[in-house]
Amino acid sequence: MKILISGGRVIDPAFKSDKKMDLLISDGVIERVADKITDKADTKIDARGKIVAPGLIDIHTHLREPGHEEEETIASGTRAAAKGGYTSIFCMPNTHPPLDNAPAVEFVLMKAQKEGLINVFPIGCITKESAGVELAEIGVLKSAGVIAISDDGNPVMDSQVMRHALEYTKMFSLPVISHAEDKNLSKNGVMNEGGVSTVLGLRGIPNQSEDIMVSRDIMLAELTGGHLHVAHVSTEGSVDLIRRAKKNKIKVTAETCPHYFTLTDEAVKNYDTNTKMKPPLRAQRDVEAIIKGLSDGTIDCIASDHAPHTEEEKNKEYDLAPFGIIGLESTLSLVIMDLIDKKILSWPQAICLMSGNPASIFGLNGRGKIKSGCVADIVVIDPLKEFVLTKNSILSKSKNSPYIGKKMKGAAEYTIAGGKIVWSEKEGINQ
Repeated sequence: MKILISGGRVIDPAFKSDKKMDLLISDGVIERVADKITDKADTKIDARGKIVAPGLIDIHTHLREPGHEEEETIASGTRAAAKGGYTSIFCMPNTHPPLDNAPAVEFVLMKAQKEGLINVFPIGCITKESAGVELAEIGVLKSAGVIAISDDGNPVMDSQVMRHALEYTKMFSLPVISHAEDKNLSKNGVMNEGGVSTVLGLRGIPNQSEDIMVSRDIMLAELTGGHLHVAHVSTEGSVDLIRRAKKNKIKVTAETCPHYFTLTDEAVKNYDTNTKMKPPLRAQRDVEAIIKGLSDGTIDCIASDHAPHTEEEKNKEYDLAPFGIIGLESTLSLVIMDLIDKKILSWPQAICLMSGNPASIFGLNGRGKIKSGCVADIVVIDPLKEFVLTKNSILSKSKNSPYIGKKMKGAAEYTIAGGKIVWSEKEGINQ
């Protein structure tokens, strides 16, 4: 099976390439990239006026299977991801049962192989049952196939446990993903602590809840030499701490999400529970700091933190509704509109944040780059495609997005995973 993509702007930050070229895919592998390719192919894609890039990689998603299949499944989540331009996604371990043992990890991999449209890389738990007390059998999890470890929404409050995790994972070259939240400070908060929370009468979560844990974990990474990856960075203080740590050559990487550079806590004023997530939407100064962190390289990756919930779950009082929003089908458009079109990031920078860096940080050899011999994970992006995000257009089982009704720009025209077209704008999902 050969696919010829011709006339597109091929962007590959890994090899500092950004020029109009043709690309030939053969039997799941990139066969050739050249100025002009005239070989015969089973499928030809006219990519003139389009961006051709390594398939996007989302390092922070929640697929909910096993345990909460009413919210999302591996099948539905990977369909949504394919539509969003992703060829690889990492799934968090807060399933039921959690991914703290080999059989649970193997179940996810088996389901992904059988029902998933794209690559699924499971993240294992740091501690047993994500309880923060006793380390999970990290070596066993690594052998089972995890890409990293995290207790996700349950921050490891015990500093000694976190220290041991960072020490132990060095032996397996596994990053430790930190959900940076001091629960003693966040307590029962439901939104950012500040003027807006006071006016709305909602309990607040201060920036320091995140900053304190980022500071602690950076110190532990310095102490141990372990690889710390800070998830969903949302505050000015965290960005400053990570920037300083990198200058000091501490092994720390970081991600943020589109809602932290497109929305502020002002969005909560209508009490829409689709603006409720953790960490919460912050103040304008934090948004500006996140944007600066993306542009200067302090923040390495853009992830969606895709967290599906049913309408029944979200249709509650703000205090009672669960945290989390979906993002697999909106992230690319938001990056284009709010970062690229506003000249904050170039296209190569954006592709690096959404593909090249995730691949290199987490050791996905042969992915996140366009080169002869590499896996044919490719996205063809129409940067001018306009559409309105609606519940009916969303492929995820859950529709909990704060961007419903928003006019979007830029979308994946083709998503190719392992040399197979899994999504096309004209034909939709290809099972």
